[in-house]
Amino acid sequence: MPPRTCTNEEKERRKLLRQQKRDAREKKRAQEEVYQPKEPPKTQNANEQKPAAVTADASTPAAGNQSNDSLLLHIPVDAMRLIMCHLAAHDLGSFTLVCTSVNHMLFEVRVSYLLSRLNRPNHAISGAVGFTEMLTDQAHARQLIQDSFGSGDTGRLVTKMCRQNKSGGSADEFVAFARFLEESVCGYAPMAVRRKNPEMLPPFVHGRFVSVSPEHTVCRVGGDGEKCGAGGSGVAAWGVGKRGQLGNGKRQDEKLPKRLMYGLGYGIRIVQVSAGGGLVRVAHTLLLTSTGRVLSFGSGQYGALGHGFSAGKQLPDILRPQYIEALSRVRCICISAGELHSAAVTTDGDLYSWGDGFCGQTGHGDKRPQLEPKQVTKGGLDDECVSSISCGARHTLCVTEDGEVFTFGLGHFGVLGRSFTPYDYDADAAVVQLGGDDVLHLAAAGAEAAAADAVPQVHDRPPQDAQQGAAAELLAHLDRIASLKLEDSSNQCIPMVIDSLQGVKIVGASAGHRHSIVLDDMGGLYTFGAGTSGALGHGDTLSQSYPMKVMEFVNENVRIMQMSAGVDMSMAVTTTGDVYSWGKTAGGRNGLSMASGTVTIPRKVVLQSPSTGDVVKAVDVDCGYVHSAIVALDGTLHICGGVGIDGEADGQEEVPSEVDAGRPRRVPDFNIWHRLPEPKIQQAKAERWKKYGKYELKGRSAMLGEAKKWSV
Repeated sequence: MPPRTCTNEEKERRKLLRQQKRDAREKKRAQEEVYQPKEPPKTQNANEQKPAAVTADASTPAAGNQSNDSLLLHIPVDAMRLIMCHLAAHDLGSFTLVCTSVNHMLFEVRVSYLLSRLNRPNHAISGAVGFTEMLTDQAHARQLIQDSFGSGDTGRLVTKMCRQNKSGGSADEFVAFARFLEESVCGYAPMAVRRKNPEMLPPFVHGRFVSVSPEHTVCRVGGDGEKCGAGGSGVAAWGVGKRGQLGNGKRQDEKLPKRLMYGLGYGIRIVQVSAGGGLVRVAHTLLLTSTGRVLSFGSGQYGALGHGFSAGKQLPDILRPQYIEALSRVRCICISAGELHSAAVTTDGDLYSWGDGFCGQTGHGDKRPQLEPKQVTKGGLDDECVSSISCGARHTLCVTEDGEVFTFGLGHFGVLGRSFTPYDYDADAAVVQLGGDDVLHLAAAGAEAAAADAVPQVHDRPPQDAQQGAAAELLAHLDRIASLKLEDSSNQCIPMVIDSLQGVKIVGASAGHRHSIVLDDMGGLYTFGAGTSGALGHGDTLSQSYPMKVMEFVNENVRIMQMSAGVDMSMAVTTTGDVYSWGKTAGGRNGLSMASGTVTIPRKVVLQSPSTGDVVKAVDVDCGYVHSAIVALDGTLHICGGVGIDGEADGQEEVPSEVDAGRPRRVPDFNIWHRLPEPKIQQAKAERWKKYGKYELKGRSAMLGEAKKWSV
């Protein structure tokens, strides 16, 4: 075979390639000379003889290896431990990958790392409130580490080094647990961790790990840590699913947590969840990804999903997570799902809202429904930098970075915390003014008056002025309802600041069904709205039109770091990890009692480990209608009350002991921060052929493969 001849173009390409390689070698050699330590020149006396060659010793590093030694190895051990205790969880994970000795040291640093974040009683750290006193000594820290790696048979992924017991037990998995603590306690939650300057979630958000509605529960769980971060990057949902609010592609109820597929937690990292819904039997769910995109699914009847009309000019239910395309040009850092509307906050501090606006809860200055996200600019909110948002049943609360609270929506019961002007045309007010019994009475009177007009009057019968006056009043109210308009000049439709909170820096807010809660930077709690069942925590059932501080926490010297307002009940988590609740207690919905009653003053909820009986600390809580959810410090999830599925009654299931009745129950085999393998869709194996009697129907390839068998 003749030798291959190279063209001129091929020769030039090879020449250029060789030159590039030579330049790369020269550049690398120059860099090594720069970093090579230079010894000062030594003056040698004439009488001093040159020493003999020194033999290499094992304790003395070779000259060639000195340049390759990492500077981390020259840091004292105590200083190294101090550095590791003050690193963020993501940086700690990267730091342990640099050197094997640092990875082994992590086992000894774990206890100090926990104490540095969970025992800061006198000064604030990063977060909404910042004061924490959840751990007091090293024994409690070691017990917490042991409990966090338990939680039953969760099926968590274990590294090879931990399996071989080379890194001191489960030190490799501690980075995922540290990340969970940073988000829950410290409020440090970077979104896209691979960016040089990642965007941060607000220090206080609802649904950081769990969110409940009157019908379903959504919680972060799973994730493998390879593509999108540590555990807690996926989503699990359970409860009533008739509207598709569980996101599993079906309209069926789920009694136990069921993880969502579609790459959530494995390529798509979830950083916040929000379950919306109300007493009108509609529900939807919002998910926030680490890239700032928003996913929504569930009931699309009122436009709360933000997808607009479908091709057939309809608002169909969405059974699987779907991106909101109208928000694709902005990056969101906070989301909230209400009963019939939704909202999101962008990295620039802008507020977007969409859904049903019949009570002005979208903040656009009218009562029009908004089928796609639209920026809220009324009330000067476009000049404010919004930090977080909370959507209630018919009202909305938003907190700015300056510590102010803007409210808008239906102002009944005082849920806005400010004065407001009435609606121009208000159907609810027309009905409320009459009352239920009065409506029936006036309707009957109107019917009698109409019948009297139709029948000839008897002269000896007294005039029916009272009936005619009642009928005229009823017709006036009905005419007022019939002439409803979407344009309204009431300031309930416009975001306005709560003036009575001037001078108090608010860091978080929670909008419930008909009451609201706000939190200041010193851990003080303020409530306002309807006091039904003692939901405000002031020792009575009276309503409050303006924010009023809960003095029970002040008297007990208790600071709050997380709270939630539900339907006629409230719950809060203190900086010491204790859980308090007050309001309606029927069915064990707030973790106090199974009996139907009211609690008007905050009471401590007993949160215990089912295996050891020890008291468990909490970091997050969220209230619904007939149930609530509590996230423990070790990553486990505890449920109060329960939602009836498949026609069952609401409330907590029967427990074997009367002592445990009404108390929170831990979800078995469930831990938020554990890394889990990705669930796969199991497809039924298709049959290659079917057999009928002694004959078989086969494909063409099978028949051709047996051609020799039948050939003559």
